[in-house]
Amino acid sequence: MSTLKKSLVALALAGIALSAHAHKPWLLPTSTIVEGKEAWVTIDAAISEGLFDVDHQPLKIDTVVITGPDGAKLEKQNVANGKMRNSFDLKLPKPGTYKIELVSKNVFGSYKNAAGEMKRFRGTEDTLAKDVPADATEVKLTRTDSRLETFVTTGDPDLAVFKTTGVGLEMVPVTHPNDLRAGEKATWRFLLDGKPAANQGVSLIPGGVRYRGTLGEIRQNTDAKGELTFTLPAAGMYMVSSSWPAAAPQAQGQPPQMAPRRASYAATVEILPE
Repeated sequence: MSTLKKSLVALALAGIALSAHAHKPWLLPTSTIVEGKEAWVTIDAAISEGLFDVDHQPLKIDTVVITGPDGAKLEKQNVANGKMRNSFDLKLPKPGTYKIELVSKNVFGSYKNAAGEMKRFRGTEDTLAKDVPADATEVKLTRTDSRLETFVTTGDPDLAVFKTTGVGLEMVPVTHPNDLRAGEKATWRFLLDGKPAANQGVSLIPGGVRYRGTLGEIRQNTDAKGELTFTLPAAGMYMVSSSWPAAAPQAQGQPPQMAPRRASYAATVEILPE
């Protein structure tokens, strides 16, 4: 199987690699609550089989966007590109909550060329005309919207950075993601293209599976308003993730069937001790 075909099958299986049992991309801050006059945080970025374990490959961070509480965009500092992970420092010059996000839109699929050969590709809307020849037949396309986020706060947390775009899956915090404590409840609302994502499956997965031996996933579905409430488990770093639509059953011996469009969301959050 070619490298491209392997990557397309992996993407189909995982829905942008956010399923519980696939390689996962993540942004991991050293802390989500930063104190002190000189407030700095370091963000690691990788794709791994074990959540937050550095065991596979770095996550590209060229298009990471950082938004401050005043709406200003901030630059990454001291960027380090490694074999297994990438990282950067972020100075937090003003009190409030900062959003670090990586958003991507892709198109991938397959077609038969004029010679009858099956070809596969992955690109964007801008490259689609080049990726698929005009004389292609049996064209199958899937469009994906993926959003990967984390949030850090210095001083009092606020909600200014949580403005929605109305595109893809997004989380609206009823409970601030930097105000989570073990044993308490947290409520979040999920939107799909700006509308409530009803009956949407959402997972809360802790890092450190290598030390537990079990995934430790907590999974719930949203209500009609797109909301759900988790009773927060033990302190630690967690990933909140969701993918739409639910994966179709796979026929034996056949590649997974992909919907014409998929959307995924994931965010790293920190649960503090009681």
